[in-house]
Amino acid sequence: MGNPFVHVELNTTDVDKAKTFYSSLFSWGLEDVPFEGGAYTMIKVGEGTGGGLMQHPIPGAPSAWLAYVGVDDIEAATAKAKSLGATVMKDVTEVMGAGWLSIIIDPTGAVLGLWKPKSA
Repeated sequence: MGNPFVHVELNTTDVDKAKTFYSSLFSWGLEDVPFEGGAYTMIKVGEGTGGGLMQHPIPGAPSAWLAYVGVDDIEAATAKAKSLGATVMKDVTEVMGAGWLSIIIDPTGAVLGLWKPKSA
């Protein structure tokens, strides 16, 4: 099946509180990694889709989870989403040499990330 969910990210207003909560609730491994925009914590879940958490990049916005879907061609997928009525919230951006992301708002108002890893 194509285009699976590949990453789930928590943009939070309180990183320390989120890390304490989720590491206590689940058996997730949390690993802080260098990030060009500040701190980023990878969430390692064992089997299944992992994720990450970071300080919310939009001041005043509430904490929220953001799912990312894997795509083969990030530019084409972002353009196609726009042609189908999506709003591009964040255009194609390289992430620390790991790949590229874009963030769209679908025609119903839901936010979704698109991800193309560098190795794919």
